[in-house]
Amino acid sequence: MSLSDTFKTLTKPAHAVSGIGDKISELPRVSRWSLVALFIVSLYLMPWWPEVPVLGWLVDTPGTSFEGVITDKVVIYVLVALGLNVVVGLAGLLDLGYVGFYAVGAYVVGVLSSQHANLPWLVCVPIAVAVSMLAGVILGTPTLRLRGDYLAIVTLGFGEIIRISANNADWLGGSRGISKIAKPPNIGPLKFGILDAKPYFFLGLTVILITVFFLRRLENSRVGRAWNAVREDEDAAELMGVHTFKFKLWAFAIGAAIGGLAGTLYAGKVRFINPSNFPLQLSILFIAAVVLGGTGNMWGAVLGGAVVAWMPERFRGFADKRVFVFGVALVLVMVFRPQGLIPRKIRKERWLANWKPSQSGDADSGVSRG
Repeated sequence: MSLSDTFKTLTKPAHAVSGIGDKISELPRVSRWSLVALFIVSLYLMPWWPEVPVLGWLVDTPGTSFEGVITDKVVIYVLVALGLNVVVGLAGLLDLGYVGFYAVGAYVVGVLSSQHANLPWLVCVPIAVAVSMLAGVILGTPTLRLRGDYLAIVTLGFGEIIRISANNADWLGGSRGISKIAKPPNIGPLKFGILDAKPYFFLGLTVILITVFFLRRLENSRVGRAWNAVREDEDAAELMGVHTFKFKLWAFAIGAAIGGLAGTLYAGKVRFINPSNFPLQLSILFIAAVVLGGTGNMWGAVLGGAVVAWMPERFRGFADKRVFVFGVALVLVMVFRPQGLIPRKIRKERWLANWKPSQSGDADSGVSRG
């Protein structure tokens, strides 16, 4: 089998997903909204998925509860991946210190809702989001004039600065961290406590759906088109009248706000944080989630965040080797799906074009153009 035929075989799942999406878009509006409503209902029923025959085996997480995994890991990683996709996928800015914004959101809630101020969790959330956005503006204003590797190095340093500062600041708890963080308020039958993880999942899923709605509207707006132009060719976008610095700063601020929002959910769930909860490795996993799902595709970021959060828990049966197995799985996925699990449509078309065999019959001729 030629290299081109092998590639076509490996891309069949992506074609199938695209085909389903195209068919759904051709349906009448009532049918489309009905399918969306059924899909959302199935998501809210996710904690009960392991009780479904066959499906329970697929989503099984040995050694830990499934609802705990989707609450503590999947929901948080998906929300973070959505925010980072704005920066990396839509605007094309490589941010290796995104965990810093995640930590800022968590620490703001921790400081304001614990013994320092004793504010309610709901009051702390908008303040934490605003402070995270401000941190994005403060970081982005002097650094977004850099590009490529230089920007990546600066953002990498930002993530470490936040962690080290929290470790050395007594008013942030130092290495001991902050405890007795406020939890979300009870809402009717939803009681936010220690034993039942479902209310936290419902809250997190609702936040994700609201975030997806606003990001979709933003992506299809003038701002989203400007981000696409900056990502494809920043110099050409500047020549065409796009204020590239302003829109890059917008991407940084919005991405930071979503990262801070994820941090507030995390702090409200665990109710204890310290600097060791925000290591550099977490930023690498966040980047891996976006790249694995498909850079620039919001649904790819959702899937990538869920996979990166779920796979280590699924591999708990390997005991101390599960991190190694998780790494091998990521490598295999990226080898066979380098464009991501759900690639952006334009990116997918370009990828397939680069792998198109030449008229001379050389199946590997696309490699030199890739």
